[in-house]
Amino acid sequence: MHAKVRIPSSGHSSPSPPQSPLSRSPRLRRKQGRFTPGQPGPKTAAQRIAWLILSLLLRRQGIFLFAPLLYISGMLFYMGTVSFDVVPIINHRRAPGSVYRSPQLYAKLKPEMDSDNSSADAISSIWKHSYKVGEWRPCINMSSGGLPESNGYIYIEANGGLNQQRGSICNAVAVAGYLNATLVIPHFHFHSIWRDASKFGEIFDEDYFIKTLENDVRVVDKVPGYIMERFDYNMTNVYNFRIKAWSSIQFYRDTVLPKLLEEKIIRISPFANRLSFDAPPAVQRLRCLANYQALRFSNPILTMGETLVARMKEHSVNNGGKYISVHLRFEEDMVAFSCCVYDGGESEKRDMDAARERGWKGKFTKPGRVISPGAIRVNGKCPLTPLEVGLMLRGMGFDKNTAIFLASGKIYDSERYMAPLLEMFPLLQTKEMLASEEELAPFQNYSSRMAAIDYTVCLHSEVFVTTQGGNFPHFLLGHRRFLYGGHSRTVKPDKRKLAVIFDNPNIGWRSFKRQMLSMRAHSDSKGIELKRPNDSPYSFPCPDCMCRQNRTEDSKLSSVT
Repeated sequence: MHAKVRIPSSGHSSPSPPQSPLSRSPRLRRKQGRFTPGQPGPKTAAQRIAWLILSLLLRRQGIFLFAPLLYISGMLFYMGTVSFDVVPIINHRRAPGSVYRSPQLYAKLKPEMDSDNSSADAISSIWKHSYKVGEWRPCINMSSGGLPESNGYIYIEANGGLNQQRGSICNAVAVAGYLNATLVIPHFHFHSIWRDASKFGEIFDEDYFIKTLENDVRVVDKVPGYIMERFDYNMTNVYNFRIKAWSSIQFYRDTVLPKLLEEKIIRISPFANRLSFDAPPAVQRLRCLANYQALRFSNPILTMGETLVARMKEHSVNNGGKYISVHLRFEEDMVAFSCCVYDGGESEKRDMDAARERGWKGKFTKPGRVISPGAIRVNGKCPLTPLEVGLMLRGMGFDKNTAIFLASGKIYDSERYMAPLLEMFPLLQTKEMLASEEELAPFQNYSSRMAAIDYTVCLHSEVFVTTQGGNFPHFLLGHRRFLYGGHSRTVKPDKRKLAVIFDNPNIGWRSFKRQMLSMRAHSDSKGIELKRPNDSPYSFPCPDCMCRQNRTEDSKLSSVT
């Protein structure tokens, strides 16, 4: 018996060996005539190596394996023949924004900028945008009836600078009115940076504030003694609410009011930004009433501010008394906090490191923290220098005869950084230039009072230019809308675009000017904007604090008068 196999028999007693792949190669077939089956193969080592190489080359895979070896061998041979003294040096261009190039750009554009007489009178023709909806007018309804019995006293501690304190005051009025509580005149914190010990009545007109709100919110200057007696006349013994930022008014009703009814007095510290902007109309009305009507600067500040407004109009008599105000944030602490790098070299680095350590000990030197000045500049976060502000304004069509009021603290390295701005705008003024030392003496050592003077002069300018953001322009933008028919009359540049433009050494004056005029027109078209749910009523008073007055209403009013 023979075992069955699954492979069919070919008729031979033993299977033939498979044909060698080499024997199937067409190239090999052509060469097979050189050898006979009985002839011995190559014997020497050289012949064997040659045969092996030839075999690899004849295989397709061998070609791909051998090509890199040939390339590497060739490169090693070439490098051996080149002297390292003549290897070319490759210069990489630095990342956009990593170098402060504005001085070089100014030097390039200055000749053509000074010879450009094509600009019209920009300050008298700047606001040319057509508004089909008509203008807006203030319309804050004020209560005329009496107030019900108070649910207790609310004492708040406002922190920050002048305008952060202003926001805290307005929010406190809204909360107190909504909870039917009596508001104690807010206490101001003494901040390590602002270092201003001013009290409420030294910055704002306290009597006017209380009188304006008398039908809407009770305001007192101190808590009655019979209540403070329970707390040993020490406000720190009063229950303090630690409220999250941007809390809703419903939180105050559901959580704060029960404690107020129980204790008859509560303390909220800190209070900045502790109320959401998305609030019902009754709350927004109280905010509008506090910000735009009840808060007025104290008489010394108001008088000084109005005096400087009059002097600025005298300096701009050639422009019909119209002047530009610029809020410049190039103080040492601002430059240090931004972590941007300018052209001051090692001296600037030492100054900035020291300022950061004084104001924010350890904040910028935490392990693992990476600071990228170039990325900060490209993202539009670097404070504009005086030179950059001057270039921008000249590009927007304001010539060297334009009167400018500069609102600012002490400019970092002012002698060096202010020189080009004064060269471009010789009629530039600051409060220190407009007023004598004796006139400014009562305000000189109080940063919030000095900021209040700047605020007043900026409020009444034809054009307000904001360069960095923050609470100062935040409140001014809305206040100017409230005064000027809903239009802010504010130039708010796109700092990301500016960073790219200032970093371009090849840009010409015409192209630069075209882009600046486009930026100016964009600010004009954004002058009137309506408040969205999470916007601030302090920047967008329409429609919570103002009513639309269309053209038909205008004609009716004019015919009646």
